[in-house]
Amino acid sequence: MGSGKRSLTTTAMALACAATILSAPGVAYAAPTPTPTPTPSSTPASTKDLEAVRKKLDTLYHDAAVATDAYNLAEERAEQQSAQIVGLAREIVEGQARLDELKDRAGAAARAQYRGGGLPDEAQLMLSDDPREFLDSAGRLRQGAKATKGLLAEMKRTQDDLEQYTRDAASQWKKLEAGREAKAKAKKKVKEQIAAAEKLESQLQKEEKQRLAKLEQQAAHKAQTAWLDSGVLDEISGEASAQGKKAVEYATAQIGKAYEWGAEGPKTFDCSGLTSQAWAAAGTGIPRTSQEQWKQLDRVPVGDMRPGDLIIYNSDASHVAMYLGDGAIVHAPRPGRTVTIAGAGSMPILGVVRPDK
Repeated sequence: MGSGKRSLTTTAMALACAATILSAPGVAYAAPTPTPTPTPSSTPASTKDLEAVRKKLDTLYHDAAVATDAYNLAEERAEQQSAQIVGLAREIVEGQARLDELKDRAGAAARAQYRGGGLPDEAQLMLSDDPREFLDSAGRLRQGAKATKGLLAEMKRTQDDLEQYTRDAASQWKKLEAGREAKAKAKKKVKEQIAAAEKLESQLQKEEKQRLAKLEQQAAHKAQTAWLDSGVLDEISGEASAQGKKAVEYATAQIGKAYEWGAEGPKTFDCSGLTSQAWAAAGTGIPRTSQEQWKQLDRVPVGDMRPGDLIIYNSDASHVAMYLGDGAIVHAPRPGRTVTIAGAGSMPILGVVRPDK
């Protein structure tokens, strides 16, 4: 690693630690085996016990993050489906009005044709005082019949469109109802996981909470150090795009605001709420959830990432942060924490995606 980048990174991380910025661990790591929940005791817990608590909390908050992604995705799809239903309803109303108009025109054409009489053309020609007038009239009748035929065909197409709109609206309604059920289940899951984590933390003594915070900081620092020691920063030299700079500016302006699951500002954020709003402020719309950001956005090698890119964490893409440069990220970590700066390697990286080209 170049000494200049190492110096910048060391300085940045030292400042971050001084402000307890790096004390915030990632949303989740690989799920450990279940550990017994400690019970309140006058005897301080051992380091081994606290480490088990830390891993248990990581698991609970990881599961809460996964459920939050499911909730956000269900909410996003519900909004899209609702908009589609409204659009289809508008098409149905306009189509019905068009069909009524066509029926009126077809009825008028049929009445005019009926008034023309049922005599054969030969008889009408013989009875006519003016053959030219008869021929002109016959031509108009043929034109009218052709127009009526076209009118009936248009009525058929309009009727078919109305039936398709109705089927599409019914289908979207079923999806909307299914999405609402998924959203409700995800919401329940989020609350259960957060409540379990808060209960676990509430059973710790004040001194144990301080020691736990130190263990979390040490785990994050260890992971970040290993990431830096890999020489990854030697390969990273990309400069932010104009939009990337705007996204970074927005995201860093939110530092200190509380994490809230399902929130996308302006006062609180969850991890993907922060990144999606930052890029929206930069003029680029991106998917709402970290998992969809991972699926839909262009992927770039870690060594090619630049400020503004999004780093996706954990094997299930359950967390996302924005890269700032010099080995640092800004993110909304988890419930009970605030938007903060941390080491990019302090959590297991799945990959990097780029919202702009």
